[in-house]
Amino acid sequence: MDSYHKRHSDYLKHKGIMMVFSSPSGAGKTTLTRSLCEKDRFVKLSISATTRPKRPGEVDGVHYHFMSQKDFDVAVAKGQFLEHAHVFGNSYGTWRSEVEEDMRQGYDVLFDIDWQGAQTLIQEDRQRVVSVFILPPSLEVLADRLRARGQDDEDVINYRMGKALKEISHWAEYDYVVVNDDLDKALEDVKSILRSERLKRSRQQGLSDFVHSFMAWSENSN
Repeated sequence: MDSYHKRHSDYLKHKGIMMVFSSPSGAGKTTLTRSLCEKDRFVKLSISATTRPKRPGEVDGVHYHFMSQKDFDVAVAKGQFLEHAHVFGNSYGTWRSEVEEDMRQGYDVLFDIDWQGAQTLIQEDRQRVVSVFILPPSLEVLADRLRARGQDDEDVINYRMGKALKEISHWAEYDYVVVNDDLDKALEDVKSILRSERLKRSRQQGLSDFVHSFMAWSENSN
């Protein structure tokens, strides 16, 4: 039997997924995506390019690819971004070459982007995109999380809350919705989504050959 029926791992490899996460600022998508990367060695986080100033503790190439607006505009003109958007007065974009290389190597790529970027990716490659919207348990909790950061004054927080409502209005455009009331539970929900998507028949490369190996063994054993 061994000569006809190889192990499933000899046949099956899943096609890479572009897993998009969006949420209002403070809902926890950045924490969730980075936690998922730490838990799953076949996942990589797409590092966005941005024109915003580097914050204390941030490392170029780890948190973002920091660049000037002039260089960003040149990259847009050359079609080097899979998606790009202007948010809170700064530009953000996803490098096409980095994502394609990661997926070619067999990784699933996570995106921490807003609804505009999500829609662009979905239109670009619907078959490979899985979208997840992260909701806070309430607007009160969201405001408290923004205040706890200690980065913005009350006027900026009020502005961000207004933007949060606009972001939340797009929740129905996503494949999945996760309420981040408890980080551990939300992370388990996200891991379950990823596992389910990997098991879809259309994403399992070599599945046909694997099933045919059963048929070949049956024919040769008679």
